[in-house]
Amino acid sequence: MQWTLVVPLKPLARAKSRLADTAADGLRPGLALAFAQDTVAAALACPAVKDVAVVTDDALAGRELGALGAHIVPDEPGDGLNAALAHGAAIVRSSRPETPVAALNADLPALRPLELARVLDSAAEFPRAFLPDAAAIGTTLLSAVPGYELLPAFGEDSRARHRLSGATELHLDNVDSVRQDVDTGEDLRAALTLGVGPRTAAMAARLLITDQ
Repeated sequence: MQWTLVVPLKPLARAKSRLADTAADGLRPGLALAFAQDTVAAALACPAVKDVAVVTDDALAGRELGALGAHIVPDEPGDGLNAALAHGAAIVRSSRPETPVAALNADLPALRPLELARVLDSAAEFPRAFLPDAAAIGTTLLSAVPGYELLPAFGEDSRARHRLSGATELHLDNVDSVRQDVDTGEDLRAALTLGVGPRTAAMAARLLITDQ
């Protein structure tokens, strides 16, 4: 099964505010873009992924992620994460209604294509499925096979909310790179330990220089 991934990305100027203790205001937009670039590049290299649709109104992010091969979908609802994801999935299925879709966080800089393939192959067994994040509170991936709506419920306690929505929780070992999203400095250190993509690695080096 070949999936289309829907990746939401808020305007870079407002992204990653919880990294304020790790990255200065001037560096956080670049760090958020690096996360997204490494996430999208790894996703496009995954054998289970047909294409990636990024939902964003950020002009710079749109150019950079489009250059990697992502399709850019304007965030027309402008009403937050879940509305953006529902809109992106609807756009994908308006032309390809039989496409399996999965929402993927934009902040998975350690993402490994083969680990993502394992998650998607497992998700294909269920109408809707989700993968909890490394903290076991949130969600990094939510999927829907043809004939089922995505019904995203991201946000606070999204693991519990997706479970209550009827989505099947995926219990998989050795897919840490798909679970390690980055919201805090501690998350970033965990991602660096796993091994991040080149753009995040370059930005992280700048952070270390700044801290000296």
